[in-house]
Amino acid sequence: MIRMLDRLLLFLYTLAVGAASVIAVVIALGGFETEWLKRLVEEAAGQSRSVQGTVVAVGVALFAVSLRLFSVSFRRSGGGGESIVQRTEHGDIRISVDTIENLALKAASRSRGVKDLRARVRASDAGLQIMIRAFVDGESAIPALSEEMQKNVSEQLEQATGIPVAEVSVFIANVTQSPTTFKSRVE
Repeated sequence: MIRMLDRLLLFLYTLAVGAASVIAVVIALGGFETEWLKRLVEEAAGQSRSVQGTVVAVGVALFAVSLRLFSVSFRRSGGGGESIVQRTEHGDIRISVDTIENLALKAASRSRGVKDLRARVRASDAGLQIMIRAFVDGESAIPALSEEMQKNVSEQLEQATGIPVAEVSVFIANVTQSPTTFKSRVE
């Protein structure tokens, strides 16, 4: 939730700075009448309480957003990437999502006929949701191969991490072609 708020603030801040820079360029190129600009500055300086209040409010809001974005830019992330926390009687165990993805790839690669793999992991209340994307050689039946990958991944992850696996989805992206060998004829 905080990340989304920071992104929204960054978007609004960028929009405000962009608009201010366009206005500054138009002013510098003489796009506004000098008398109108003088009147606007006088109103902002105190002649008109409503204009002065608006300028102060916008200025304070932009300064607050600047401080927030400045502090976020120096904040360190919490340990180098996302992780999944497993609570035990002795304390917490944090396992990185990268580790779980690599375990899933290792388990899926045990299936014969698999050529290229990618894995994506999501944690939910029900357990881990694993998405495997694979290229296969086409010599094995795809439903049987997919089911074998699901079983291997689920068992390996539950055994290695202790975290229940809610779902293993397998997406067969394509069938790879085995390189054909050509024999050259010499005459």
